[in-house]
Amino acid sequence: MSAPLRQAWGLGAALRSRAALRPLGLLAPPCRELAAPGGGEPSLEENPFYGKYRHKIQELRRSSPDVFESRMEKRNEVKKQPVGYSNQGEFIRCMEEKAEGLGTKTSKGGFTKDKTLDSILNVEMVKEKSAEEIKQIWNQYFSAKDTVYAVIPAEKFDLIWKRAQKCPSFLYALPRKEGYEFFVGQWSGTELHFTSLINVQTQGETAPSQLVLYHYPELQKEKGIVLMTAEMDSKFLVVHEAQCLANQVQLFYATDRSETYELVETFNHRSSEFKYMSVIAELEQSGLGRELRPGQVSDKS
Repeated sequence: MSAPLRQAWGLGAALRSRAALRPLGLLAPPCRELAAPGGGEPSLEENPFYGKYRHKIQELRRSSPDVFESRMEKRNEVKKQPVGYSNQGEFIRCMEEKAEGLGTKTSKGGFTKDKTLDSILNVEMVKEKSAEEIKQIWNQYFSAKDTVYAVIPAEKFDLIWKRAQKCPSFLYALPRKEGYEFFVGQWSGTELHFTSLINVQTQGETAPSQLVLYHYPELQKEKGIVLMTAEMDSKFLVVHEAQCLANQVQLFYATDRSETYELVETFNHRSSEFKYMSVIAELEQSGLGRELRPGQVSDKS
């Protein structure tokens, strides 16, 4: 196993804590005891999200048992890392390798390769319209579709974009009934690709995207707006979950609060100081994803 992949796996194990973090990227509510009978290490099958990823995990176990075992051993090796910290410089390099391949790989999972604004909107025609009219057209078009979309003010996107150039990766927490599932967001040009931490741990830089946010700055200078829409893998995410992740991009990258953006900087440039619990604290303080909080019933069947 390559060093970047080992570190990516190690990140997930480093996230385990006395708050009972499940293996493979799930933080469960502190009140729930998830230890295996007899005080042993919880197994993969006990992870509430194991069912979603069972096929990929079992396929790895069958096709490359040595690789599978080495990853399980690596998970145990990093058990003694400090609570709430993760040394992930190699993990970030792993995600950068993934980003380099995003532009050259063929589309997987129903995602559109080279999804242009012209494929959605007649750009020349709307240039005659005002920013407010374009916003109405965009919102009306996507309101009938099962997806995430937005019209972002130019100034806000400019801030997001400048920060994304300096800090292209971040770890997001998605509230679930069972706890928090972690997703890695990686910028590739104006596309923002999300994949669950479990995917990174099991597949490294080849981990497939589960959500892609497409940003279109073609009208930014002339109209003062940036159009955004998304594609997602409906086997793993529903719209309100994808919307929560999209909202977190603005929470962390477009904030005026220095302490919030500092988490993004720390993740990318001072990885040994990064605290995953600070991400959850910011999310809870913002109120984003309240309907997805642990203990709430999700719409997802």
